[in-house]
Amino acid sequence: MTIPANQNSALFFVDRHIDEGRGDRIAFIEADGARRELSYGALADATARFAGALLRRAVRREERVAMIVLDQIEFPIVFWGSVKAGATPVPINTMLTPAFYEGILNDSRASILVVSEALWDTVAPALAANRFLRQVVVIGGPREGAETFDEFVRDAPAAETAEASADEVAFWLYSSGSTGLPKGVRHVHSSMKATHDTFASQVLGIREDDRVFSAGKLFFAYGIGNGITFPMAVGGSTVLLAARPTPDLVFGVFENHRPTIFCGVPTLFAALVNAGEADGVPDHTLRICTSAGEALPREVGERWDRLMGAPIIDGVGSTEMLHIFLSNRPGDIVYGTSGIAVPGYDLRLVDENDNEVADGEIGELLVRGPSIPEGYWNRRAKSQETFVGQWARTGDKYERNADGRLIYCGRADDMFKVSGIWLSPFEVEQALIEHPAVLEAAVVARRDEENLEKPAAFVVLKKGVDASVTKEFKNFVKEKIGLWKYPRWIEVVDELPKTATGKIQRFKLREAQLTGAKLEEVQ
Repeated sequence: MTIPANQNSALFFVDRHIDEGRGDRIAFIEADGARRELSYGALADATARFAGALLRRAVRREERVAMIVLDQIEFPIVFWGSVKAGATPVPINTMLTPAFYEGILNDSRASILVVSEALWDTVAPALAANRFLRQVVVIGGPREGAETFDEFVRDAPAAETAEASADEVAFWLYSSGSTGLPKGVRHVHSSMKATHDTFASQVLGIREDDRVFSAGKLFFAYGIGNGITFPMAVGGSTVLLAARPTPDLVFGVFENHRPTIFCGVPTLFAALVNAGEADGVPDHTLRICTSAGEALPREVGERWDRLMGAPIIDGVGSTEMLHIFLSNRPGDIVYGTSGIAVPGYDLRLVDENDNEVADGEIGELLVRGPSIPEGYWNRRAKSQETFVGQWARTGDKYERNADGRLIYCGRADDMFKVSGIWLSPFEVEQALIEHPAVLEAAVVARRDEENLEKPAAFVVLKKGVDASVTKEFKNFVKEKIGLWKYPRWIEVVDELPKTATGKIQRFKLREAQLTGAKLEEVQ
């Protein structure tokens, strides 16, 4: 019987670069904070010593190491160090409330927690009732009941990379979750390389000389692919920004750190375009950009392209599938569509009976590919509902045009009928965004005096625009997409509720309508 070679993903993404002579090459650069740099050689050493520190604390195989860590140099050290030790890192959203942290930490049964000092005051209240944590480690100064990161790894022996199979669980990610406690998605060692071999290699075309800056944070699937998996697969480098990516900070990174690839979300691209058109754009070295999290409006993509000269590959991915499986591609970008299947993935559009729908009809998107997870943690029924054989249900509604491109129509629970015809909220939102006064828009169903559902729009206006301009919006939408699709009600808001990945939380808009609460009260 032949024993397969060690397929621990840390061997490919970390240790291999030392053997291939990249030890002195910079892997990570901080754009804020202490502005530190970390070479591949230093990363290999630091991850081996973090693994040694875990083993010294008697952390066993598959024990969870929870990470509530900002985008800073310690993130890849903790992540890959845990993988090297055979433990399971669990990156967690850094923008949650204490109640959510308490729920996720208890759900994951993590025995070790690593947390950034800046997040301590938010995280600490979630620890009091925790039954599973044996050790809390703070990146930064000392805190009561916790050990500092420097103390934790001091004098730790360098550990060998643990043996693992390609199908063994390597790490978890918690889905953003529109309501309720997020779900733990269990990803295996082979999945990270699979996302590189498909999207990053065959669509994005990432190279060793690329420097990636991802505004999408490392704690979720899109960000960990952009900022860790893809550049580390080719020996490239990553710019890390711990702070919230405002237009000023992002433009500053472009100018000062010279990334060649920028990974954002539609909300940020819209803000950057607005800022750039008003105040000008910095000198930059971008050659390509990616967008995910929410469908990119056509108007935003076209304006960015004209402004920056660096096209955006709009793609669709999920926490479950780890990264993008449906996308446009360089030289074949049609803004306003989500493109075609990424090589290595298969897609289906099906009706409520799982029958294939014809071109021009709306169906739910199903995906099959090499990065499908082992399933959800402790969610058997939800796993059975989402993962059907080799296929995963996305919950997204799409239409396929005659060219084979998919056009986003909305989440299954966001769609509604007007005059007996299915309406895509995204189609109305995209039409609104094409108005020169609108920065962002979200559309949900509202019942009129006859108890019939009609579109209601929430809009964020561009800076300096008077709210009286909303009088133009109804006719503007009628002329763009049809007489019956226009929003019957239009409300101006300061901002739209979103997940950490930039997805609009339309359920909160619906909740505000039903309860009569102010939007900020349901944020």
